[in-house]
Amino acid sequence: MLNEKDEDLDEEQEEGYYMSENRSNISMGFSIISGVLSDCILISGFIKNLSCFKVSEMLNIPSQAFPAAGSQQRVAPTGQSRNKVALKPGHSLLDWIRLTKSGQDLTGLRGRLIEVTEEELKKHNTKHDCWTCIRGMVYNISAYMDFHPGGEAELMRAAGIDSTDLFDEVHRWVNYESMLKECLVGRMAVKASPAIQGLSAPASLRPEPLSAPPPAKDHQPRYDWFQTDATINIVVYTKRKIPSAGCSVVDLQGDDLRVEMLLGKMSYLLHWHLYGKVQDQLEVQTAHSVGKVQLCLRKCVKEKWTEVGKSLENHDTFIQARDRGLFYRECVLVSKSDVTHNTQLLHLRLPPGSRMQVPVGRHVYLKMALQDTDVVKPYTVVDQTLLPASQPSAETGSDLYLMVKIYPDGVLTPHLASLPIGSSLSLGGPEGMFTLRIVRDVTHLYMLAAGTGFTPMARLIRLAVKELQSIRKVKLMFFNCEERDILWQHQLDELCRKEERFEVEYVLSEPADSWNGRRGRIEASMLQNFLERVENSKCLACVCGPTGFTELAVQLIRQLDFSEEEIHTFLG
Repeated sequence: MLNEKDEDLDEEQEEGYYMSENRSNISMGFSIISGVLSDCILISGFIKNLSCFKVSEMLNIPSQAFPAAGSQQRVAPTGQSRNKVALKPGHSLLDWIRLTKSGQDLTGLRGRLIEVTEEELKKHNTKHDCWTCIRGMVYNISAYMDFHPGGEAELMRAAGIDSTDLFDEVHRWVNYESMLKECLVGRMAVKASPAIQGLSAPASLRPEPLSAPPPAKDHQPRYDWFQTDATINIVVYTKRKIPSAGCSVVDLQGDDLRVEMLLGKMSYLLHWHLYGKVQDQLEVQTAHSVGKVQLCLRKCVKEKWTEVGKSLENHDTFIQARDRGLFYRECVLVSKSDVTHNTQLLHLRLPPGSRMQVPVGRHVYLKMALQDTDVVKPYTVVDQTLLPASQPSAETGSDLYLMVKIYPDGVLTPHLASLPIGSSLSLGGPEGMFTLRIVRDVTHLYMLAAGTGFTPMARLIRLAVKELQSIRKVKLMFFNCEERDILWQHQLDELCRKEERFEVEYVLSEPADSWNGRRGRIEASMLQNFLERVENSKCLACVCGPTGFTELAVQLIRQLDFSEEEIHTFLG
C-alpha cells in the first residue's frame, strides 16, 4: 500500500470490497477483505429464514472504527501483514457477485442445510474442500479462495476450524453473511463461538449469546420525564461529564422516538412509541459539567399524557456501543465545496425530528441505492472548518460535514460528486471506539496522517488546542503524494501561526521541483526528532492512513520505545 503513491490509495485499495448481510446492519466480521476507511464497501441484506432466502442485497462498509489501546481492532502486530494480493482476471468483487447469483451450487449440498459436528468440520481443511465456522454458522469457502484479496494463505488459516476469533482479531465490525450466503452449509451442532454478538441468522439457528457483564448499576444512566400543557420533557442523567461535542442522538420518526447517549464505549438507549402526537421540531439541551441532557417535545394537542409511551425494542438498555445496531435517517445535501482537486466537503442537514451530536473520532455511514443495491460507506465527521469560531452544531445537532475523496471509477463517490443539491441521503450511526480517556493527562500529542487519514485528526486537533490545556504540544506530520493533495493546508498553516502549541510538517512522496519541504515516505529518521520525549511528559502518538502506512508507522513508533498505551491507531 505504501507503493501506491503512498497515502492516496487507488480505487481498489480504498474501496476494499466486503460483501455482507445483517438484518440489523450491525457491522461484524473478519478480514474477508483488507479495506480502508476512506472508501470501502460491503454488500448486505437479510435472511428471512434458512429454507428460503429473501435477500435485499446491500453494499455495506466496514466501520473502520477507531479502536482504543488494547482493542482487538488495533493495527496488527508487527509481522502480521494484511497486505492484498493481485487477483486473477475475472476474480473481482463483481465477478464474485455474478457467481453467487448464477445458481451454481457453492456448498456441495444442493441446497440442503445440515448440522455440522466439530469432527466433521475438521475434515474440510483443504483448498478445494474448505469449510469454516463463524459465530456458530458453517460456510464452504472453497469457491471464494481465488476471489479473496488477502490471498489463499490468509483464508486457509480458517480452514476446518471455528474462525470467529480470526475474524475478530482483524475486522470484527465487518458483515460477512451476504458474501457467503450461497456458501452456507448449516450450523454447528454445538456452541462453537465464545463471541456471538450480532449474529443475523434466524433465532432458531442462533447460538445462545454470551453477553458482556453489565456495568455496575450505579454507573448506568437513568431518565425521568415531566410535562406541561404544551410539552413533554425527557431528562437523561448520564452520571458523567459530557464532552463539548455532545453525546446525544435523537430521532423522531412518526410516533416513534429513539434517544441514544454515546458515552465512551457504551450506549444508553431510550425507545418509545409515543403516547400522543408531537411536532417534528424538538430541542436538545446539554448540561456538560453535570452530565444532564434534556429533550423537549411539543404536543400537537394540549392534553395530559399518562406516560411517555409504550416501550419499544431495547428501551432503557446500557450496552457496549459496538453491539448496538445501526440506525438510519434521511438527510438532505445542503451544499458541496472543493477542498482539493479531488476532495469535497459535503454539508448534510438532518430531518427536523433528528439531532446528532457526534463525539470526536466517530464516523457515520452514507447509504445510496445504486442499481437496486444499497451502497454504504463510512466517513469521519469533520467541522465546517478546522477551527470554527463556534460550534453551534454541537448543541443543535442538525448539520453534519463530511470530507469525501472522489474516485472517477469508484462505486459510490462519483455519484456523490454528481448528486444535485437538495438530494436525500440515508445516514447511519454514529459509530467508533475512540474515547476522550485516551487523551486524558496527555502532555504531548503526536499525529501521523496519510491522505484522507487526516480526517479523524481534524477534530482531535481542535479539541487539543482549544479545550485540553494539559496538552503542551500538538504536532502533525502529514504525508501526501503532491502538494495539491494536502487537505486544509492553508488552515493548518494559519493555525500554526495563531497557536504556538501546534506544529505541522508536510511530507510529499512525489513533490514538484519547487517543493522546499520534506520529501519521501515514512521512515525511522523522520520520527526520531518528531516524536520527542520531554521530562515529566505523557505522550500519545495517533496514526491514520492506509493499512501499510499504519502498520509501518506503528512499527517505527514502537522502535522509539513507545508503549502500546502510548499509540492509538485510527484504522484506515
